[in-house]
Order: sequence, then structure tokens, then C-alpha cells
Amino acid sequence: QEQLVESGGGLVQAGDSLRLSCAASGRTFNMNPMGWFRQAPGKEREFVAAINWSGGNTIYADSLKGRFTISRDNAKNTVYLQMNSLKPEDTAVYYCAARASQYGSVYRERRDYNYWGQGTQVTVFS
Repeated sequence: QEQLVESGGGLVQAGDSLRLSCAASGRTFNMNPMGWFRQAPGKEREFVAAINWSGGNTIYADSLKGRFTISRDNAKNTVYLQMNSLKPEDTAVYYCAARASQYGSVYRERRDYNYWGQGTQVTVFS
């Protein structure tokens, strides 16, 4: 049974905004660090953003800081990725990830996460 489900992707014009959602299914990750990654065609999956269990600490890929914002609403068992001023190079499948361990810090490596969603496609045209 899937534990994380991403939604909110779509086809948008350059300069537009999207908000992606990552909802927990069947259990809660409200005390677990979470992250967003993305994978473009022909490229490796890369780090986008991460957030600690409470939402008080966030980190971003250097190239995305200022345009993307990660947040969470633990009452809704949901993590968000707000994406502004989208560019064609943002086109990718976006994945939500969760650590199995509760609390801890913020994490930017794929190996630091244990649960992954199925991904949601974001396509940006100019």
C-alpha cells in the first residue's frame, strides 16, 4: 500500500506557479523529516527541498531558493511545494519522500529517505 501520494502537477506556461501536495496514505509522517526531489528525462533524480518534522527548518537546492517554498500542515498529514516563476528547465517528475525515523534534522540525500511517492509530472513550456 502506498504511503505517500503526490498531486498538483500539470502543464503550465513559463512564469506560472504551481503548488504540489504530498499526502500521507494510511499513516502519518507528522513527526518525520520530509523532502522533495525531481527527475527530468535522461537525468538523475536531484534534491529540491527538505523540511524538518515541525516545519521550522527548511533547506533548498541553491538554484531553486527564492522561487520554491516547502511547507507542511501536520494536521492534514500533507507536505507542499510552492513553485513560482516556473521555467522550462523545471520540467520533471516531482517526488515526495519521507524518512522512516522521526524527528532528526533536514536531509538532502536520496539515501536519507525511506519512503517515496509515485511522482507527479510538471511540464513548463515557453
